[in-house]
Amino acid sequence: MTELPESSVVVTGATGRLGGRVARRLAERGVATRLLVRSPERAPKLPGATAIRGGYSDHDAILRGLSGAETVFMVSASESADRLSQHRAFVDAAAGASVQHLVYVSFFGAAPDAAFTLARDHFHTEEHIRASGLAHTFLRDNFYAELVPDLVGEDGVIRGPAGQGRTAFVAQDDIADAASAILTRPADHVGNTYDLTGPESVTLDEAAAILSEVLGRTVTYQPETVEEAYASRASYGAPRWQLDAWVSTYTAIAAGQLDGISDAVPRLTGHPATPLADVIRTTRGPDQR
Repeated sequence: MTELPESSVVVTGATGRLGGRVARRLAERGVATRLLVRSPERAPKLPGATAIRGGYSDHDAILRGLSGAETVFMVSASESADRLSQHRAFVDAAAGASVQHLVYVSFFGAAPDAAFTLARDHFHTEEHIRASGLAHTFLRDNFYAELVPDLVGEDGVIRGPAGQGRTAFVAQDDIADAASAILTRPADHVGNTYDLTGPESVTLDEAAAILSEVLGRTVTYQPETVEEAYASRASYGAPRWQLDAWVSTYTAIAAGQLDGISDAVPRLTGHPATPLADVIRTTRGPDQR
C-alpha cells in the first residue's frame, strides 16, 4: 500500500465549492492536508496538500485515507436518495480509523421534523456522529448566498411557496473562513454547534430587489401554493425525493425555519458576515455575466 503523507487534517469535498475553499485557506496557513475526493485528478493543486481517492461509501478507501488523521472536515455528500447511508458509512469509517475530531457541515435548523427535507438527513447524521463517540463540531449553514441567482427563472421571476418568510443567506467564503479557523485550533471547538448565517435575514421579495440592483435587470418574486410548486416542477422528471427537497426549500422559509441571525461568523473569523448584495456583486454582478 502506498504510504500516506504526514498530515493531521483531512478535507473532503475539495473538488467542490466549499471544500475547495477550505483546502485553499488551510494551504495558505501552511497546514499540511490530505484531500479525500472521488476524483483525485480534479483536486486543486495546493502546497502541502495530497489528493487521496475515496468515496463516502467505499469503506476500505476511507479507512486508508483517514489513517493517522487527527481532524477531518466532512462536507455533506451530493444530494441523493441514499445520502444519509453514505454519511453513516463515512462516520463509521472515521471512527474505525481512530480519527480524533470530525467537523461536519450540517444545516441551519437541522431537526427530525424540519420542513426542509434535507435538513432531516443532516439531523440524523449529527445523531450518528454523536453516537459514534467521535469528538465533533457541527457547522449549521444557512442557504448559500451564491446560489440565490439560481432561484430566478428565465423570465426573471423567483417562484415558490415561501410566503413572506425570511432567510439569512450565508456566503461560502464566510463558511470557509469559519471552518479553517476551527480546523487550525480544533480542540477549542469540541462539542460546539455553530449556526452560520449572513448579517441580514431577508424575504424573497427583498432578495429579488437586491438581485435587480446588482444584476442590472428586473427580478421579482411570485409566491406559489405548495400544489402549484409541485406542478411547476413536474416537467423536470425528477424523483419524488428531489421534488420534495426543491419545494421544501421554500416551505421551510415560509415556516420561519431559516430566519435568525447568528454572530458565529464574526466570532470565528474576526470579520463581519458578508451581505447578500456583496456576495452577488462578487460572483454574479453585471461584469461577471
